[in-house]
Amino acid sequence: MAKYMNLGEFVEHLDRNGELARVTVPVSPRFEIAEVIDRVCNAYGPAVLFENVEGYEFPVVANLLGSERRIRLLLDRDPREMGEEVAGALEKLQPPKPKALWESRGFFARAMKARMKNVGSGPCQEIVREPELSRLPILTSWPLDGGPFITWPMALTQHPETGGRNLGTYRMHVFDDRTTGMHMQIQKGGGFHYGIAEAKGASLPMCVLIGGDPVLMLASIAPLPENVDELAFAAYLRGQPMPMVQAKSVPMRVPAIAEFVLEGRVPPKERRMEGPFGDHFGHYSHAHEFPVFHLEKITHRKGAIFPVSVVGQPPQEDRYIGDVLQDMMVPMAKMMHPEIQDLWAFYEAGFHNLLAISVRERYEKEAMKAAFGLLGTGQVSLSKIVVTVGPDVDCRKASEVFRAIGRHFLPEEDFTLLSKTALDTLDFTSYQMNLGSKMILDATPKARRAPRTPLDPSKLPDLRDLDSRIVRQLWYADSCLLVQVEGRTPGRKILERLLSDEVQSAASILSQVPILAIVSGDVRLDDECHLVWGLLTRFDAARDVLFAESKLVGAAPVHRGTLGIDATWKEGYPEPVRCSDETKQLVDS
Repeated sequence: MAKYMNLGEFVEHLDRNGELARVTVPVSPRFEIAEVIDRVCNAYGPAVLFENVEGYEFPVVANLLGSERRIRLLLDRDPREMGEEVAGALEKLQPPKPKALWESRGFFARAMKARMKNVGSGPCQEIVREPELSRLPILTSWPLDGGPFITWPMALTQHPETGGRNLGTYRMHVFDDRTTGMHMQIQKGGGFHYGIAEAKGASLPMCVLIGGDPVLMLASIAPLPENVDELAFAAYLRGQPMPMVQAKSVPMRVPAIAEFVLEGRVPPKERRMEGPFGDHFGHYSHAHEFPVFHLEKITHRKGAIFPVSVVGQPPQEDRYIGDVLQDMMVPMAKMMHPEIQDLWAFYEAGFHNLLAISVRERYEKEAMKAAFGLLGTGQVSLSKIVVTVGPDVDCRKASEVFRAIGRHFLPEEDFTLLSKTALDTLDFTSYQMNLGSKMILDATPKARRAPRTPLDPSKLPDLRDLDSRIVRQLWYADSCLLVQVEGRTPGRKILERLLSDEVQSAASILSQVPILAIVSGDVRLDDECHLVWGLLTRFDAARDVLFAESKLVGAAPVHRGTLGIDATWKEGYPEPVRCSDETKQLVDS
């Protein structure tokens, strides 16, 4: 693959291939850049280089990896082929044979280069500055953000006992020139390292990389096994050793190819309120207490470019980054779970809110083994809704996943609720950070029963006649009746009434609806991406899911009939991410 010694080389490569727009007029990092990039992402547009950022010497690049083509230009290979190469080599080596070794020689040639190479100096230290974050063009993206945030930092840490490295991307809320929040979520290596250091009463040395060869940026987000070195993974992707130079103020080595390095420490027992921040779930994440990063030194290359990422309501750049990383990792999951044919987490739902698994069952309910296995694996363990489907279903299409639910899901046999468990830090629906509920829907074909015949949607009653607060209904993917209420009307009572014996007896076809979901008035039902976002990001599986009939048989809950979801916006939820009218007018002008 191509190897870039700095971010500028890749930016020029994008320019030569028609994948870059240059903005030369003055632009502000406060709201304006984010609104421009939000529009570009929604139009599936190019990377954008802002060459004249008001008040700053450094240009800003955004939407760098926001298309499949740009990522292929970076990797120079099909991402899935790369994953299959690794998984295939590992399979062939059980046990190792001469033929297998020969067939895997390409993998081993690259793997031999997945190492660090110490160098005496590097471009990332061409300029050395005292701590002064206000000199960097750090974005304030959305009106309700708590302040400026570094949105693509790569935090490099070392295990305080073993020295093992971790590179992870954790947003950084800038408090002043020398301190930021360090938003280390659960199930993140940097957070584990900090926990060990804090237990010893010690500060955690940390170097935050910004920019460089974009494979570094991919590696920092990759859901690798906990003890796999992301820098080694980046070196494998680059096909050459990673040059490492000694940091100026902390006892660590850093990649010499970074654009910027922020050197510092995270002290024990220190917390500050971090946030709010308009995040990739499409809502603001609430302010919470997080550890604090203390900056000691800034180094950067001459002519450095400052990369940023804008997140908010989908689609955004993270769609393509998440999808390519999934393509790389799926072959490994299939190797560990042979029953899995494919799996997919949906960017429309913020990735963690919906995981679909295509399974070829060799015995009844083997799909549940696959679901529980993945829910015990790394960052995939944070998935909130898991749907298992048969091997003939394209699990990468939300409509096909829902269609499988409509045909094969029976609540009394196929619904599993996991309550009071770990949940993505960004999930706000349980009102308790890091804790909440998950659910598994088994929508695989069953040998013991025939598939459900889809109902005729023309026979569904107009639910507006039942409640004047209902403004629209939509039959989605032969499985889900979406009921939209006006504005922020609470959905619980409406849902309970629609699932009641009274209503279902009067309109018996409603009892044949597999899923009935109430959504708020801001959800664009004619846009499938927005529909999936509005449906799957606004409910807690334990609190907001109801059935037409539920009872206890011994200690086991048994549910029958329609699965109802109150997916409306609720009091206490953070606001959806939106640009202000003032900024829209500024960009329009």
